[in-house]
Amino acid sequence: MNEEIENALHREGMQLASIKKRSMAFFIDEMLLSLLLMIALWDKLNQSMTLEETILLTNTFVFEYMMMKVIYQAFFVMHYGASIGKLAMKIKVIEIRTLEYPNVLSSLNRAIFRVISELIFYLGFLWGVFDPARQTWHDKTAKTIVVDV
Repeated sequence: MNEEIENALHREGMQLASIKKRSMAFFIDEMLLSLLLMIALWDKLNQSMTLEETILLTNTFVFEYMMMKVIYQAFFVMHYGASIGKLAMKIKVIEIRTLEYPNVLSSLNRAIFRVISELIFYLGFLWGVFDPARQTWHDKTAKTIVVDV
């Protein structure tokens, strides 16, 4: 792990969030956002007669769904230091330099690169599993880490 990160965490009595907690937080957030999408499209989903129609319908809203993810992640990380999933798992996102919640630009950067990482077969998330500081691509670009509360 980066010595700067290690020293800051030790000094503040913090520890990195486990991959298990981060994975559960991801799952909670994905289920919540999927539920919101289903609610938004409920009338149209009810009118779909076949699986193909349902798939075509959901595919037409991919851009809107990605934007919803960016707004959701950026808003909650900026205001609370965590998404609803992270709050449930008692973990939070902090900037490495300040050890505070990310500012607007860092939160937005993190949210955008999180979606990009998802689009590239979740490789950025896999990167975090093998990184000593457990930083995903979106953590690296925003200069953040995820710690236990």
